[in-house]
Amino acid sequence: MEWYFVLALIGTGIAAGFINTTAGGGSMLTLPLLMAIGLPANMANGTNRIAILLQNIIGVSTFKNKHVLDLKTDYRLAVPAVAGSLVGALFAVEMDVDLLKKVIAGLMVVLLLVVVLKPEVWVKEQVGKVEAKPSVMQYLIFFGIGLYGGFIQMGVGFFLLAGLVLGCGHNLVRANAVKVFIVLIYTAFSLGIFIFHKQIDIVAGLILAAGNMLGAWLGANFAVKGGAKYVRYVLILAMVIVILNLFGVFG
Repeated sequence: MEWYFVLALIGTGIAAGFINTTAGGGSMLTLPLLMAIGLPANMANGTNRIAILLQNIIGVSTFKNKHVLDLKTDYRLAVPAVAGSLVGALFAVEMDVDLLKKVIAGLMVVLLLVVVLKPEVWVKEQVGKVEAKPSVMQYLIFFGIGLYGGFIQMGVGFFLLAGLVLGCGHNLVRANAVKVFIVLIYTAFSLGIFIFHKQIDIVAGLILAAGNMLGAWLGANFAVKGGAKYVRYVLILAMVIVILNLFGVFG
C-alpha cells in the first residue's frame, strides 16, 4: 500500500472516529476511501467493521472511566441489536444498497427536523424517564436498528441516538455512551460474518482503526466535557452532510 493511502486512512479514521463517537455517520468518510484504495464495495463494508470495533472499544472504555456508562444496566438493548445485526450482515454480503440508502436518507431528514425543531428533547436531562427494563417495543426498535447496522453501518448512530433519547429517555451524552457500547457488541458479531465470507482486508482495516481509535478517544472526551448542547451541534452538522451524501449531492 502506498504511503499516502496509509496517511489518508489514518487521517480519515481520526475524523470518522470522532464523528461516530459524538454523533454518527463517520462511515460516510471511510467507506468511499476504502473503495478508492481499490477495495470492492462488499470488502470495504466488511473492512470498515474492523475500525468500528476497535474504535468503540476505546469509546466504551473512555465513557466508562468518565462514569457516563453503566454496563450493569446498559447491556439490555444490545441483545436485540446483536440479533438484528446478524440478520443484516447476512443480507449485506449479497444485496445492493442503493435503494436502501435513499429510504434511509428520507428517514434521516425526519430525524434532522426533530433535532433542529425540538432541541429541548435532545439537550435537557430526562432523569426519571428512563425505564429500568426496556419494553417489548424498545426491543423491536433496537432489533430493527441492529438489522440496518449489520447491513451497512453508515448512519446507524443517528437511529441509535433517536431510539435512546426519544424512545428510552436518555440525555444526549448518556445516549452517545450507550450507542457506542451497543455498536461495539453487535459489530463483534457481524464482523465474524464478513470474515467468514472473506470480505475484509485486515491490513487496511487495522491502519484505518489506528485513526478511528484516536478519534474515538477525542470524541468521547468532547462529549463528556461539552455536554448535550455541543454534542447536538455536531449531530446536526453530521446529519446534514450524511443526508446530502445519500442523496448524491457530493457525486
